[in-house]
Amino acid sequence: MTTELVHVGFENQLALSRVVAVATPSAAPLKRLVQRGKEEQHVIDLTSGRRTKAVVLLDNDWVALLAITPETFAGRVAALRRDGGRDGSRGDGERAAS
Repeated sequence: MTTELVHVGFENQLALSRVVAVATPSAAPLKRLVQRGKEEQHVIDLTSGRRTKAVVLLDNDWVALLAITPETFAGRVAALRRDGGRDGSRGDGERAAS
């Protein structure tokens, strides 16, 4: 069995099999979820210092912070599922650097 990885920016990949939900970080419940994750040291910050635009809840109660929007993430997942990730596309109209 292979693990599907989706590009989430700045040369970072996220395993799709571990993703439970993707949402914007602006809602109060998500802010509390991120804060609790930081307190418990269960946060993976994949923003490279950029503004957090998406919060990903993983199946092991960890939280991943992304600098791409949930819509961009969904587009990349759709492209990966459609193409099998064979063409080097990142799902946002751009091609990944070789």
